[in-house]
Amino acid sequence: MLQLTPALVGAFLFWLVILWWKRIFSVTRPTGCLKRSISGFFAGILSLVTLLLFLTSGVWCWYYHRPAPPEKHEVLFQGIEYIRDVRSEPRPLVIHVVTIDLDATSIRFLVTPGDPDGEYDIPKARTTSAFLDEFDLQLAINGDFYGPWWANFPDIWNYYPHVGDPVNVTGFAASEGVIYAEPKIWTPHIKLFISEDNRAFFNGMPSQNQIYNAISGDILVLWNGVKNTRWLNRGYHLQPNPRTAIGLDQARRKMILLLVDGRQPNYSEGVTMDELADLLLEYGAYSAINMDGGGSVTLVIEGPDGKPEVLNSPIHARIPGLERPVANHLGIYALPVESQP
Repeated sequence: MLQLTPALVGAFLFWLVILWWKRIFSVTRPTGCLKRSISGFFAGILSLVTLLLFLTSGVWCWYYHRPAPPEKHEVLFQGIEYIRDVRSEPRPLVIHVVTIDLDATSIRFLVTPGDPDGEYDIPKARTTSAFLDEFDLQLAINGDFYGPWWANFPDIWNYYPHVGDPVNVTGFAASEGVIYAEPKIWTPHIKLFISEDNRAFFNGMPSQNQIYNAISGDILVLWNGVKNTRWLNRGYHLQPNPRTAIGLDQARRKMILLLVDGRQPNYSEGVTMDELADLLLEYGAYSAINMDGGGSVTLVIEGPDGKPEVLNSPIHARIPGLERPVANHLGIYALPVESQP
């Protein structure tokens, strides 16, 4: 449905002015070269302004009135199911839920490795799509909090990190047995450990020779089926924002990746931390951690053509659909559904 934006109304009025201008000059029919030049100049300016107003109106309508995507429930790969849940309450929401069967023999995990050529093995920023493509994964999400990070207007280019910039993971991180981030003891980040045989658990540091893949969030959203009310209702957690969370069911045989798009008016406006906890409980999580959120929230799969396909709508530099380069990620190897015996 066409929206009557100020830019659209302005464009219409400029169009009327152009018609009036052309009518005046068609009646007077100026014969002098100067008059014709002035007429053509102003008509050209008015046409250009009208075009710019129409384009501005189109961008405004797209940004503030994008249609919600259809709901979806499908098996992406062996052992991996995906749900896109679209809601209008308590505000417009697009929720993405990936359930992973940790008993599926084809499933294998990978946390972004450190950069062996960089200082202290710290990783270099890359988008989630680039991570999936580089390591030939089938699914990937954004991971730990990291630093440094900043964005100043105009943040379409005035931000850090760009792709390839060195970044520090602020939580504990390990990739295939190699530890490359160990925060100070006072850091509150909660760790998710995934063994080589897909045993997953939060905290409870295993011995160093047993650590395989590890990634961290900032707080426990759920613990043993109960919301962590100590942290859910503080500061930033009270504001609706894009969110990424990782949960485990009570038996720890299902992993739930839950992402909510946000900062996109009338499309998906994000959730508070308490609302995130409710969603995790609804989708079967028993314990769960909050991962890096905001503009970092990204869910990518390997598409039918073998190229990365972004399933959610990231929001980087205030542009819907634009991915943010982040420090690390959680990736999954899986077999296609059609190869299942």
